[in-house]
Amino acid sequence: MFIDRTRIYVEAGDGGDGIVSFRRERFMPKGGPDGGNGGKGGDIIICGRKNVNTLYHFKFKRFFKAKKGGNGGSNNKTGANGRDVVIDVPLGTVVKEGGRLLHDFTEEECVVVARGGRGGRGNAAFKSATNRAPRISEKGEEGEKKELSLELKLIADVGLVGLPNAGKSTFLSVISRARPNIAPYPFTTLSPYLGYVRYKEDDFIVADIPGIIEGASKGKGLGLEFLRHVERTTFLLLIIDASDGFEEIKKTYDILITEMKNYSEGLLQKRRCVVLNKMDLVEEKDIGDRVKKEVQCDVFSISALKKWGIERVLEWIYNQRR
Repeated sequence: MFIDRTRIYVEAGDGGDGIVSFRRERFMPKGGPDGGNGGKGGDIIICGRKNVNTLYHFKFKRFFKAKKGGNGGSNNKTGANGRDVVIDVPLGTVVKEGGRLLHDFTEEECVVVARGGRGGRGNAAFKSATNRAPRISEKGEEGEKKELSLELKLIADVGLVGLPNAGKSTFLSVISRARPNIAPYPFTTLSPYLGYVRYKEDDFIVADIPGIIEGASKGKGLGLEFLRHVERTTFLLLIIDASDGFEEIKKTYDILITEMKNYSEGLLQKRRCVVLNKMDLVEEKDIGDRVKKEVQCDVFSISALKKWGIERVLEWIYNQRR
């Protein structure tokens, strides 16, 4: 199961308590104060990892609590620091608290999201010229407690956008080793897929998202829910089923542009091309030239099923990346 949104509750460890203690040894029945400080509470740390792909593991565990710092000891011994808790997330995860961005994990790194409490001071810390035998100590500070939202935005170079059953998954399976679900009916793809592509001396990652339908910006279908996964991409390939003819191609293109615009104007600023798929079912073989006059961008005619025209699309991506 692919999970790309979740909420977790984190609680850093409290600081350990300082103690009241006096030095008591043979021949020194009334020694000075020697109560040690408490240890620091454990932190909650989130780390971005390349080898983690989804937020699925948070389905089973959403509460994370770090250890409390140890209490101080006699003879000025400081308590042990509480053990930190490290939480691994995929690269591309955005961490927020109440809508405020805490961190965006675009590379492998670790960030403290909840800090453990400071340890309380023991009575030795309160000794002064006017108070030689203090009988006070401090409790440790409480650790930070937060409710965090995690949202995964896949990191890919190329995004595939299209209506359901346009052939995006077939195209991805042809150009990469990805094996998404493929079937001749809409909504086969219910979660994003990533494919690793090697072309000439270049490597890039392609993201296939569930199909968009008209009205997605108003909550219909699955596509808009996953459009955030192509926000980070550099290029967009608009995969369109060419088998229904020129007028349907134009209508489909307008739907895709409208829904992307309603989601984010930034998607329209990305470099894009139109890929007319299922050309093995089309009699009008020069339909791509007609479409190009309408869309004002590069247009490629392919058949992902028959593996026609794939090389030209890969060459376009390769040249755009140089």
